[in-house]
Amino acid sequence: MNIKYYMSILLVTVSLNIFSMAQAETGHGGHDEHGSEEAGHGDEHNEEGVVKLTPEQMKMANVQVTEIQLRTIPEVLRAPGEVKFNAYKTVKITPRIAAQVVGRSVKLGDEVKKGQRLLTLSSVEMAEAQGEYLVAHREWLRVKKLGRKVVSERRYTEAKVNWELARGRIQAYGMTLAQIDQLQKNKDAILANGIFHLLAPQAGRVLHDNFIVGERVEAGQELMVIADESLMWVEAQVRPNLAGKIKLGSAVQIVINNEKLPAKVSQINHTLNETTRTLAVRIEVPNKNDRLHPGMFVSAQIEITDEVRALAVPEAAVLRSPDGDWQVLIEGDEEGEFKAHEVELDRVTGGQAVISGIKSGTRVVTQGAFFVQSELAKSGFEVHNH
Repeated sequence: MNIKYYMSILLVTVSLNIFSMAQAETGHGGHDEHGSEEAGHGDEHNEEGVVKLTPEQMKMANVQVTEIQLRTIPEVLRAPGEVKFNAYKTVKITPRIAAQVVGRSVKLGDEVKKGQRLLTLSSVEMAEAQGEYLVAHREWLRVKKLGRKVVSERRYTEAKVNWELARGRIQAYGMTLAQIDQLQKNKDAILANGIFHLLAPQAGRVLHDNFIVGERVEAGQELMVIADESLMWVEAQVRPNLAGKIKLGSAVQIVINNEKLPAKVSQINHTLNETTRTLAVRIEVPNKNDRLHPGMFVSAQIEITDEVRALAVPEAAVLRSPDGDWQVLIEGDEEGEFKAHEVELDRVTGGQAVISGIKSGTRVVTQGAFFVQSELAKSGFEVHNH
C-alpha cells in the first residue's frame, strides 16, 4: 500500500514538471512570437535599403524626381591615345653664345616661377660685349649731357647708335634689361666679367636637366626643358573615314585606370601617319592632381556628329556607393520612398551622365540626390545598430 502511494506521488510530480516545462516553452515561444511581430513591424517601418522622406524634407532639400526617357545624344568614338607635352606651354632653355656653366639654381623636378634664375654662365664673348657696352653707355651719357648745341650732329648720332647696338648685343647674348641696368650702374666696371644668368621664361616644372657645372656648352645647346603641366595633350589615332565626324571643340573623356577626365578636341591633323595610316586628333586635357604624364597610353571617348538614343540624367544625380560603384536614387511604390539602384556610367557630356542598367520610365532623383543618399545612409546605420 505504501509502495503504491509513493509511486503515485512520483508520477504526479513528474507530470507536473513536464507540464511546467511545456508551459515555460510555450510562454517563451509566445514571447518570441510577440517579439517577432514587433521586430517585423520595425523592419517594415525601417526596411533595409529604403528611406522614407516627408514632404517637408523633400521641399527643404529641393528633391526633384524625374521619369527618365530615352534621349538623342551624340555618338561616341573610342580611340587609343598617348599623353604628350603641351608644346605651346613648353620651353627649351639654351644659351645664345658659347659659355661655361658656373652654377645652377634649380634641379630636375623643381617647380619654377617666371623670371626665376635657372643657371649661371660665364663667357669671354659676353665679357667683351659687356665692356663695349659700358664704353658706349658712358660716351652716350657725356654727349647727351652736352647736347646738340655743343656737339656735332654726327657725333650725337654715332654715340646714340653705338650705345643702342652695344645694348642690343648683350641683350641678344642673354642678359636681361634688369641685368643690363645693374651693369651700367657699376662705375668700376667690375661687373663686365662675362657672368650672366639664364632665367625661366615661364612658370612650370623642370623636366630635363642636361648639363653639369663646369661644362662648356655651345650656342643653342639644350640645357633644360620647362613645361607647364596644367594642360596636357593627348594624341588619339583615328581612321580617316571617321575623322570627318569629329569637330573642333567636341567633348572628350580621357579614360585612364577606370577614371574619366573631361577634355576637348583642339586640333585635327590633316596628314596620315605613314605607319598606322591614321590621323592624329589632338585633345586638350586639364591635368588636375598631376594625373597625366607624357608617354602614358589612354583611351579617348570622342563625341562625333552621329547620334544615338540613350538614357541620360544630370551629372549630379549619379553618385558613388559605399563600395565604389555608381548608383542613382529611384522612387519606390510610394511617394517620398527612395532606394539606391546600381548603374553603369558610360560617359559624361555637357553636364549630363549617360547611364545604362536601368529601364526607361524609371523615376530617378535628378536634384537633391546627395541629400537622399545621406538620409539613406543614416537610416541604414540605425537599422544596423538596433
